[in-house]
Amino acid sequence: MNGSSVTWVPDILGKPFEQLTLPLGLGGLHGDLVATLVRSIPNPLSALLAPLRDVDVLYVHGWSDYFFQRELAQFWTGRGARFYALDLRRYGRSLRDGQVPGYIDSLDDYDVDIAAALQAMGHEPAHGAADAPRRGRRLVLMGHSTGGLTLTLWAARHAGRAHAIVLNSPWLELQLGALGRQALAPLVDVRARLDPRGTQPAVDFGFYTRAQEEIGSLPSGDDRAAWRPARGFPTAPAWLSAVMGGHRRIAAGVDVGCPALVLLSTTSTTPLSWKETMTSSDSVLVVDEIARAATRIGRLVTISRVEGAIHDVFLSRPQPRAAAYDALERWVQGYVVPT
Repeated sequence: MNGSSVTWVPDILGKPFEQLTLPLGLGGLHGDLVATLVRSIPNPLSALLAPLRDVDVLYVHGWSDYFFQRELAQFWTGRGARFYALDLRRYGRSLRDGQVPGYIDSLDDYDVDIAAALQAMGHEPAHGAADAPRRGRRLVLMGHSTGGLTLTLWAARHAGRAHAIVLNSPWLELQLGALGRQALAPLVDVRARLDPRGTQPAVDFGFYTRAQEEIGSLPSGDDRAAWRPARGFPTAPAWLSAVMGGHRRIAAGVDVGCPALVLLSTTSTTPLSWKETMTSSDSVLVVDEIARAATRIGRLVTISRVEGAIHDVFLSRPQPRAAAYDALERWVQGYVVPT
């Protein structure tokens, strides 16, 4: 597969978005696994003259999520970049009947999804082909929450592939902190071996969804309830073990090999009962723990704390949302726009 021999079809987001189904070559109990790549291409003038005309952005969503952020795509395409978003296997557009939503037992397995996306974007040769990845175009990675963790680990394993990485509230550490993670890990790992797809107590009481409803930032459409349920997907021991394994690697120190921007709220609210502050804080992660962990992902890391932001800083109320975009713009000018 390459960028010139595939067929893109209209996406659920409407124009100018298109989507491409990516067969992963992996069979499962409920059919073959696929990923889905969504793209938005800048207008011809921006593609020719704008400062990011040589940039391809690849965005990866978080847990219990999929790509729907039109405004985020417009930020990049308005500056000339080609914007791509990847719905990973068993998520969103890639979720098939009978599949366990979001299930994975190693974050490294997503290398297959990312490789398929990069191949379709022209950044990786087709399997068995001798053609080199697209020359002269720079790759910027962008990940939210669990997607931020996944892309951080991918970039650290694929040194030199990314020109820059932007992380939106990345899940770099467990909410219990390093000590809590170290205490819990042996129990989680044992359960993952004995009952990898077993049930676990629900930890999402729907407060983050309620906060987004009050802000008015939730996507609309018939698929939202299945692709982004109010209380999140049920979790499994093997999935939690995989995520905590990623946290362990971050804690030991990795190097993404490029400039990194980490966007976070200034405060967190513990999601045990509803509080109005959840509309102006992160009610999913403990942002101070994430800020500390972010210092261990590379040599050049910018941490931007956005007052009043929620877990997805780009879905916050208008003022913190604008502040998040301003921070991204300043960082892009410094580390992505050619000098």
